[in-house]
Amino acid sequence: MPARKSAAPNRSLKVADQIQRDLAGLVARELKDPRVGMVTINAVEVTPDYAHAKVFFSLLNGNVEETTLALNQAAGFLRNGLFKKLMIHTVPTLHFVFDRTTEKAADMNALIARAVASRAHHSDSDT
Repeated sequence: MPARKSAAPNRSLKVADQIQRDLAGLVARELKDPRVGMVTINAVEVTPDYAHAKVFFSLLNGNVEETTLALNQAAGFLRNGLFKKLMIHTVPTLHFVFDRTTEKAADMNALIARAVASRAHHSDSDT
């Protein structure tokens, strides 16, 4: 018997994108926990069976550990909100993970700026 093809090859990506959009709205408007600062939902990864979703977020202000704990404690509430918005059979269990990509990018930009400044300083002293 031939292997069963997925109905829509990009369906999990579409579901992840929709979860990301809906979660951003839910966190901003519905979540009233004072431990959650200004959160940005950067990405969502959904398992193939839609049982779990890893939600990557960044934080403008606030404590990373407290915010991660608060978001994971509110995961059931947020999942319920998603259930009302999404038109899928299984709404995944949410797992929030702090995304350090923006921190790493800022560090890389600082290193590049230092290297450029150092190079400019050396070229000025050579002339």
